[in-house]
Amino acid sequence: MTFLGTLQLRDLRVLAFVIFVVSFGGLVAAQDWPQILGPGRNGIYTGPEIVPSFPRSGPPLIWKRDVGAGFAGPAVAGGRLVLFHRVNNRETVEAMDALTGKTIWTFDYPTGYRDDFGFDEGPRAVPVIAGGRVFTHGADGMLHGIDFATGKSLWSVDTRKVFQTPKGYFGVASSPLVDDDRVMVNVGGKSAGIVAFDAATGKTLWSSQADEASYSSPIAADIAGQHLGVFFTRTGLVALDPSTGAARYVFRWRARMAASVNAATPIVVKDQIFLSASYGTGAVLLQVANNAVKLVWSGDESLSNHYSTSVYKDGYLYGFEGRQEFGQSLRCIELATGKVMWNVEGFGAGTLLVAGEALVVTRESGELVLAPASPRAFRYASRAALIPGVVRAYPALANGRYYVRNDRQLTAFDLRK
Repeated sequence: MTFLGTLQLRDLRVLAFVIFVVSFGGLVAAQDWPQILGPGRNGIYTGPEIVPSFPRSGPPLIWKRDVGAGFAGPAVAGGRLVLFHRVNNRETVEAMDALTGKTIWTFDYPTGYRDDFGFDEGPRAVPVIAGGRVFTHGADGMLHGIDFATGKSLWSVDTRKVFQTPKGYFGVASSPLVDDDRVMVNVGGKSAGIVAFDAATGKTLWSSQADEASYSSPIAADIAGQHLGVFFTRTGLVALDPSTGAARYVFRWRARMAASVNAATPIVVKDQIFLSASYGTGAVLLQVANNAVKLVWSGDESLSNHYSTSVYKDGYLYGFEGRQEFGQSLRCIELATGKVMWNVEGFGAGTLLVAGEALVVTRESGELVLAPASPRAFRYASRAALIPGVVRAYPALANGRYYVRNDRQLTAFDLRK
């Protein structure tokens, strides 16, 4: 008799629970997409191979469903998709079956957020799935820790109230960074620009700097022998020790005009850090050595990211150049020099990921584009309109399945080869 044959139903349930805990309590699988820009927060997909092309009708639709307001893209782990959206006047965290779109659990709370410029009034920050928990940061600053298995609220912090943070132009849009047992957030308080919270309890562990909040999501990285939290605040770069909040080095990089934002996530390549912003600021490449940064190159002629983060591959960066509202181009530059390799004028705004040797581009119009990730030239491998625009939320690419939302609908497509 086999081992499984000797198990009773109760034992099988226990075994399933152990597998669940191991899957969601520890590291997520490589094919998951548990946070903004994927497992490494770098826009690089490392799961099962995707198709090299698809027909003009687009890849197969798996499911679609109506959702609430918001610019927050989905996060996916262990067969579950978590969406953070606004349903009526409640910010709602909803776990769904990633294969069917059916609701598993929901957690919600009231919100009074109003956008001063008439934009969408839903959440902007992508949720984070880590250590058996879900972490969300609402448009009006409510930070939550939620049990991933059940949807039960574990703790909450009103960051605007506790740290006296201003509303900002477009509310809160920076996703939390989970590193070990800490949740780090650029809350933008007057005496607490960056704050670390205990992941289990929400207790404040430390606060650092006085930088206002940006719309950029921070990353964790090992740079020049140090493990660091790397933030692109409204002021510029802050690299700090995640255990204490002590700043290792800072570098001011922002537009001179007050009505400007930093939104793209920092890109770390070995011992170099790339930052980019719009509003006449442009890009900068910094070399880290001896606990300090040195300018390699900078300028507004290479790759000025407005809200979309570029992606690095094999010595080159691929991303969107220019202001979103003025029309953007799609561009490739050489990281080492900032040299423009190719530029597609009039491409429009969107987001970009890299999967194997392909660029996976989601345009604001709702079109999905596959193209070779090559510095030699840009060419379409496939393109298809999948969902009505405007699409500003980051998609998720998990286990070969592509999840994308607009302001009223969430859809899932099969890109597996």
